Amino acid sequence: MRNAPTETGPFWPRDLDWHPKALTPGYKTSVLRSPQKALLSLPNTLGEINGPLFGHNMIGEFDNDLLINFARPGETAIGERIIVHGYILDEHAKPVSNTLLEVWQPNAGGRYRHVKDGYAAAIDPNFGGFGRTLTDDDGYFAFRTIKPGPYPWPNNQNDWRPSHIHFSVFGPGFAQRLISQLYFEGDPHIALCPIVNTIKDPQAIDQLTAKLDMDNTIPMDARAYRFDIVLRGRRSTLFENRMEGN
Repeated sequence: MRNAPTETGPFWPRDLDWHPKALTPGYKTSVLRSPQKALLSLPNTLGEINGPLFGHNMIGEFDNDLLINFARPGETAIGERIIVHGYILDEHAKPVSNTLLEVWQPNAGGRYRHVKDGYAAAIDPNFGGFGRTLTDDDGYFAFRTIKPGPYPWPNNQNDWRPSHIHFSVFGPGFAQRLISQLYFEGDPHIALCPIVNTIKDPQAIDQLTAKLDMDNTIPMDARAYRFDIVLRGRRSTLFENRMEGN
């Protein structure tokens, strides 16, 4: 691990048109969730700015391997085996090292391991749907998992979510957590999804789409998908908990 100082100074200005509007009636829950008044920018407190400090000793041996981190000994999760890998970068395309990346997702049938998930797809007893990893000195991360399945949701009569993986990235302060989700290249549900369609810029949608990377597949084992995350700048990755910019 490299203890490089955190870069400080003004950030590049954000293009707010890059983010979807908070009120998008086609995504029905946004009607109740969208702010009713103008957004306020509040200064961070000292407790929010300090920490957390992540070290390799806080990551378990199989935390970044969702194929086996919840499985019984000698068994594995059911589904299409994939590797998701890439880099976390700042607005200057510099690597963000030693930052914590968390991921969570449904199983190959499109069902979350959650007591309130009522979808009819079966639970996989060997798949927990959660993992985490730290970026290395070059900002690189990788994790193994199964490709999640699409699932229906009660927005309109026949809406389905594309296959997707949720992720969050932690910064150097407790208040710095960014949350979003990645999709997979070639999924026809991306263009049909009311949530995705709140994003008006096709390039922004493309930036949330992991690309098939045959150069990093493991033959006879797992396909690979490349997904880079840009934290700040004019073309940062879209984060659903920071629609006003980060």
